[in-house]
Amino acid sequence: MSHPRHLFGIVVVLLVALSAWAQEQELTAADHTAIRTVIERQLEAFRQDDADAAFAFASPMIQAKFGTPEVFLNMVKTSYQPVYRPQYVAFRDLHVVQGVPTQPVFLIGADGVPVTAIYIMQKQPDGVWKIDGCYLKASKGEAL
Repeated sequence: MSHPRHLFGIVVVLLVALSAWAQEQELTAADHTAIRTVIERQLEAFRQDDADAAFAFASPMIQAKFGTPEVFLNMVKTSYQPVYRPQYVAFRDLHVVQGVPTQPVFLIGADGVPVTAIYIMQKQPDGVWKIDGCYLKASKGEAL
């Protein structure tokens, strides 16, 4: 016979899993498409060296942190070279982590080194998706 505490633990785990699943399900197909489009458009803006356009896809917090489109573009050029000039781009499955949509994007930079850019996405009060951060992690051995 199962101990009541053991059953409680199983119920809690199931509720947490269902909650995480439900949060991910709250993102519609339109949200998935909009998130991908925002990232694609920002990557294109970087390719064109269009600081204003690239900056427009950043969240208000990111815009406040960098202040101007030129400062933002310079930061990306110096610290996010694979995002600035990718040779190859492949979107992976979108995930919701602690209620925050995160979009992994596999990139091969100009130097030929593979990385995964993890985009943190934020839905604005007007319903528009913005990029609220991007973190790079090594992707050694990952298949195209």
